[in-house]
Amino acid sequence: MKTYKLKIKTKHQTYNLILGKNLMINLSKILKNNFIFFEKCLLVIDKKVPKSILNKITFSLKKNKKIIYFFNSSEINKNQKTVNQLLNILLKNNFHRDDCIISIGGGITGDVSGFVASIFKRGIKFVNIPTTLLAQADASIGGKTGINSNFGKNLIGTFAQPNLVISDTSFLNSLPNREVICGYAEILKHSLILNKKLFIYLNKNGNQILKLKSPFINQAIYKSCLIKKKIIEKDENETNVRKILNFGHTFGHAYEATMSYSKKLNHGEAVLLGIISASNFAYQNSYMDSKNYKKIINYFNKFNLPRNINNFFSKKDIKKILSFMLKDKKNKNEKINLILLKKISKVNYNKLFEKNEIYKFFNKELIN
Repeated sequence: MKTYKLKIKTKHQTYNLILGKNLMINLSKILKNNFIFFEKCLLVIDKKVPKSILNKITFSLKKNKKIIYFFNSSEINKNQKTVNQLLNILLKNNFHRDDCIISIGGGITGDVSGFVASIFKRGIKFVNIPTTLLAQADASIGGKTGINSNFGKNLIGTFAQPNLVISDTSFLNSLPNREVICGYAEILKHSLILNKKLFIYLNKNGNQILKLKSPFINQAIYKSCLIKKKIIEKDENETNVRKILNFGHTFGHAYEATMSYSKKLNHGEAVLLGIISASNFAYQNSYMDSKNYKKIINYFNKFNLPRNINNFFSKKDIKKILSFMLKDKKNKNEKINLILLKKISKVNYNKLFEKNEIYKFFNKELIN
């Protein structure tokens, strides 16, 4: 299988993304080839990572002093308590800035590990090895790190780019179908906001991608990362155009928080519901025409993607959903910022709405 290499250049960091299969056996060599040197490393590993691949990682790093922290990855554990545990390990073992944290897991593991790396001694080397489709196609690049709080998702965090990202598609074979759909949500999002050709490609090859068939899955990840690279190189700190990456997320994050980050609704599923909600809102308020709206709805139907918020919420949840939407990082002047499509690949990221406008929308969308 072809190995892809993508160079990402932001104002504060230039780093490589390596994408391929069976890369972990050569992890040490890949690190050296990308000038990642260290005496000690902290491996933050999602407990769900297959032991067979984990053994390859530890064998490849046999010459390095390493400490392993097994992380029970969940939105509930993406918190200050976990951060303190990791900081204490680094401090007790006298880690220095020239040492390294290596995250091996999905987006949650990367968010927490990257956040710790960014604040420990004001910055320690950080290598991200994403193991889920969502993380490989989206979360592992861009430098967003953070944790959740009682007030909402990702409200505490930093912008801190990794030193290297290594995406090994061998990890994907261990994923349950729900996790595959989660990652597919972000790939679909990227196509909708910026690349109509990718949307057509997904429409044609979606079943092959969802089955993780090569070369379709590899190309989908690569194309998705190309889109995100283009955006973050223009706007690293989300002051303007990077906001479009939050398409579906203003609704989606509020849905997750309303359900207290229950396993009944994971992040990717919430994003898919958010994409539908944003599309419904745009169409109902004449921001999107019926032709583009129908293409999106037909796509969700074709691949049987989650789309009905009534399966999760009722009218009694509206106030709680709105309370979380009002805490969104993109809001201004007590108004809710929604990322809305005008059409596929054309997006408006500066639309602000009153709370009452969103309330009326939910009152129509929710049946009971």
